[in-house]
Amino acid sequence: MPPNDEVPPQDSAASPGSSEPSEPTSGRLRSTDIARLAGVSVSAVSLAFNARPGISDATRKRILEVAEELNWRPHRAARALKGANNDVVGIVLARPARTLGVEPFFAHVLSGLQSRLSNEGIATQILIVEDTQAEVAVYRRWAAENRVDGLVLFDLAVDDVRPQVIADLRVPAVVLGGHAAPLPLSSVWVDDHAAMTRVLAYLATLGHRFIGHVSGVPSYQHTRRRLQAVADAHESLDLDIVSVATDYSDTQGASATRQLLEASPRCTAIIYDSDVMAAAGLGVATEMSVRVPADVSIVSFDDSILTQLPHPPITALTRDTYALGTLTATELLHVMAERPEPRAVQAPTPELVLRGSTAPPAERRVP
Repeated sequence: MPPNDEVPPQDSAASPGSSEPSEPTSGRLRSTDIARLAGVSVSAVSLAFNARPGISDATRKRILEVAEELNWRPHRAARALKGANNDVVGIVLARPARTLGVEPFFAHVLSGLQSRLSNEGIATQILIVEDTQAEVAVYRRWAAENRVDGLVLFDLAVDDVRPQVIADLRVPAVVLGGHAAPLPLSSVWVDDHAAMTRVLAYLATLGHRFIGHVSGVPSYQHTRRRLQAVADAHESLDLDIVSVATDYSDTQGASATRQLLEASPRCTAIIYDSDVMAAAGLGVATEMSVRVPADVSIVSFDDSILTQLPHPPITALTRDTYALGTLTATELLHVMAERPEPRAVQAPTPELVLRGSTAPPAERRVP
């Protein structure tokens, strides 16, 4: 039976005595029209477009050629009712669009994701929403409409409800930014605790003892792991560290920097949870005539062109974020194809790249 969401053409009758069926003159084409014009059954059209067995290669080619000539594709809702794949992976981000627009991390990860998925003929659909409630509503709607074949979740929060919601919806999905502990969904994670410890140990070796930390959103799990590393370093490395929470934006990163540099006593080093905030912090230090690294050292948790081009260039934890995206896509393709038990895949821990923004504090500097 033809899909009931397609509008029949006004005139689709074949001309009497004609060797070739006539094309509909107006209205939206439907699968019955393609079947008639190709001289096959409606079920054959369905088999051709869903790449299923049951028809010869010659018949499949004829159907696709007719459809291509008329620029026809099966209606999305009709395909969903028949359980066909959409060749689309969905991503919903509950972050301010303005912040996302300037973060190289997301651009590189999404590029890696799409590159890997494109090799399989799969596109990405991205929505930006206001909050987690709106994000969950999108997942429920997409699942009900069979809109996407898989999902990638970002910014896993403490006590996050989303993994269980998606597991219950039975949509294949991977969390980017999970952790080693079991989840309802498979995850690709980075050891943020080890990475932050690496930065703190380096600054302690230089002689810094009073350090500022411009952190991201405290409810995110990766932020919590970094904050835990900060707390651990207070004891193990005898460091005095002050953390200021932000939303990752350059505006709040600049405000946090000003707050730290105006405090007394002033910290001798500042760690930023993103490259955007590190670049903003360097700008604030310059405005306040605080020399980098003579008066304060700066380290970024992320590396990008934003940390490489300023003067001085900023010491940063570097990782291949493009490769992180491809790894996430590869894991999602595995989940979509095999529906395995959830597992955690660890990505490489970022490496510290030393640049001109860090030096020993003034009291430790050799004249």
